[in-house]
Amino acid sequence: MNYFQLFNLPAQFDLDLTELGSRYLKLQKQFHPDQHSSGSERDKLLAVQQTANINDAYHSLKQPLLRAEHLLALRGLKISNEQRSFTDPMFLMQQMELREQLAEIALSDDPDSMIDSIERQLQQQKKQLLKQLASALDAQTAEQDQLAADLIRKLKFFFKLQQELELIEQQLQD
Repeated sequence: MNYFQLFNLPAQFDLDLTELGSRYLKLQKQFHPDQHSSGSERDKLLAVQQTANINDAYHSLKQPLLRAEHLLALRGLKISNEQRSFTDPMFLMQQMELREQLAEIALSDDPDSMIDSIERQLQQQKKQLLKQLASALDAQTAEQDQLAADLIRKLKFFFKLQQELELIEQQLQD
């Protein structure tokens, strides 16, 4: 299923999320099972299935990494749920250093400033990679799609580190 077509949006990485939200609400209202309560069992089932499709599509298009994966899947390059290791030594070193910093937070005299520092690093890296990802996806070439796939893989590491940092921050507050 092409999620962009479902929402009648252009198949591109940069989306107007406000417009996406408006179209989501309109589709939800149109296909909500309550709207089909007087219909046949088949109509009710179709409405439930369509609502599930709308929810899945909205969730995917709303999230930048899922949106990028969907764009690549539409182009014939499926990377969701794959397990690939990186051969980029600079990236691997950066990841190891960030993981070491996360491990040192609890031992720090000033964990809040350490959390802020790591947060800034993660945000900066994510912003830079998302910009590169948008550019690669806009090119719409096989070579740039492969680059986009690698950027998505890298971004997943940064989003995961962000979640770990938030968990550490919550644990320190408790």
